[in-house]
Amino acid sequence: MQIAVSACLLGEPIRYDKSGQRDKFITDKLSKYMTFIPFCPENLAFGTPRQTIRILLEEGHKRVYTVFSHEDVTQKINNAMEEELSKIIRHEICGIILKSKSPSCGLGSTKYYTKEMGEGKKDGLFASTCKAYFKDFPIEEEARLIDPWLRENFVMQLFAYYDTMQLEKNITKVSELIAFHTSYKFLLQSKHEKNYRLLGNIVANHAQLAFTDVIHDYLALFRKTIAIKSKISKTVNVLEHMAGFLKHELSSIEKIELHTHIKAFQEETIPLIAVMNTIEFLAKEHHIHYLFEQKFLNPYPKSLALRSSIQEGK
Repeated sequence: MQIAVSACLLGEPIRYDKSGQRDKFITDKLSKYMTFIPFCPENLAFGTPRQTIRILLEEGHKRVYTVFSHEDVTQKINNAMEEELSKIIRHEICGIILKSKSPSCGLGSTKYYTKEMGEGKKDGLFASTCKAYFKDFPIEEEARLIDPWLRENFVMQLFAYYDTMQLEKNITKVSELIAFHTSYKFLLQSKHEKNYRLLGNIVANHAQLAFTDVIHDYLALFRKTIAIKSKISKTVNVLEHMAGFLKHELSSIEKIELHTHIKAFQEETIPLIAVMNTIEFLAKEHHIHYLFEQKFLNPYPKSLALRSSIQEGK
């Protein structure tokens, strides 16, 4: 898997003061499963060390100036952003992680000004460019990934998006699409029940569309759906649904124990991983293949430990 990452988050000393800002989750955890494509439009445009820059809104247009010399460097940063975007799209990336508060890369955290007055926080220039080019795509900034809920949802989206890339590249028959959709049933339901059903209708292809059109429509809605963030209430509904597949195999005591686990997760007294491990163990013990083959149970490597925090649900 490949993802594009602001270079300073990888520890590269390319910030305005010639420092880096290595993010341990990215470099120590995600690096085990992903290859990074580094980028930094500001370093490309101005080198390092450099003057800080500021985005000014002038008659509805975004202009970029250096803070101390007040030089208009709009064209320089625009050229650098175009070059960095061209570099990124040459790779088959499945996500982007941006540097928070950066004039180029902040995701809703970049300060804008009119002359000397603050105009609130918006997307940075390159963040806006990436969002416009990549539709329904995993994009986050590192500061937001401190939140366990946002982190878990983002990484889940990364791995699911990667799966769609592999499907799109390799699929040759309808049965492969059916198998893909089946494996993602509970994960999709935890995101958006209506979209899950719409995806099922696309797979069924009652309109007898060409296979390529079916794949296109399915992947477009799938990617939009996995971009939706899960909530505790939806996750609980899915867990109860999965428990229903075990009702004929479990003893009365086991059923009570399982539902007690689900209730405890709902009340935020145990993390999701505790319930997941229980369901996966029971599914394997009773040979319920439909359950333990679900992506919902293992949407990404367990070693990332993203479901181990009580705070990862909302």
